[in-house]
Amino acid sequence: MKSVRKLTARILRKGARIIDPPQQTRLIQDEYLTWLGYANPGMLEPGNIYLIDYAIRNLSSGAPIVEIGSFCGLSANVITHIKRKHGVKNTLITCDKWQFENVNGRPEMPGSPILFSDYKMFVRDSYIRNIKMFSPDDLPFTVEMISAEFFAAWKSKDPCADVLGRPLNLGGPLSFCYVDGNHTYECAKRDFLNCDEFLEIGGFILFDDSTLAEFGVYKLMPEIIAEGRYKLIAANPYHLFQKVSRSGG
Repeated sequence: MKSVRKLTARILRKGARIIDPPQQTRLIQDEYLTWLGYANPGMLEPGNIYLIDYAIRNLSSGAPIVEIGSFCGLSANVITHIKRKHGVKNTLITCDKWQFENVNGRPEMPGSPILFSDYKMFVRDSYIRNIKMFSPDDLPFTVEMISAEFFAAWKSKDPCADVLGRPLNLGGPLSFCYVDGNHTYECAKRDFLNCDEFLEIGGFILFDDSTLAEFGVYKLMPEIIAEGRYKLIAANPYHLFQKVSRSGG
C-alpha cells in the first residue's frame, strides 16, 4: 500500500533504471523477459531478475516460494518463467489486497473522474489476466490479503481460496521470500520477521527498493546484516540474503 505520490515516483525511477541500468548491476539477458516487459506492466528492478534467478537456481528444497505484493503480476510471471527455465517445481504463492492509499482524501484519482475503487479492480483484473496469459502452465496461487493477514493465516495453517477460486492449504516451511509490499520500516520489519519464522535454513529472502533511502526498508538492511543469521549474497542493487542459522552467531 503506497501513496499515489510515492507510487508515481517509484514508477518513474524504475523506468529510468530499466532504460539505463546502473553499470554495476548484474543483468540476465533473456529475450522472453524482454517481450514480457513490453506487455506486462510493473515496477521490477532489472537487477532483481538476476537475484531471483540466483535464488531459484540454488533453492535448498521444494518448499513454496512467497511473494509479498503482486500489483499487475510482472514479478510473478518472471519468477514462474525462471522456475520453468531451471525445471523448478516449487509452488509460488503471492499475496496482495491491492489497496492504494489515497493521500488526497478523495475517492477519485487526482485530476480525473476515475475512482480509486475502480483503479483497484482494474489492477487486480490485470494481474489475473497477466498470469493467465504468461504463466498458464504453472499459475501462481494468489491470496487477497495484506501480508500480516497472510502470515497469520499461514501460521494457523488455514485453508483458503485464491483469486482464481482454487483451494489452497497454507502453512509449513518456505524456501524463498520476495518482500515487495509496504516499504515503511515498520511493515518491512514485520514482513521480515514473519518470513524469518518460516524460512528454512539455506532459504533466500529478497528485499525490493532496499538501497533507496526514501523507503524505510533501507533502514532494515544493516539490522539484518548485524544479526549474523543471514549471509548477504549480493546487493544488485537491492539485497538478497540467505539464511544460515536460526539463532544469533
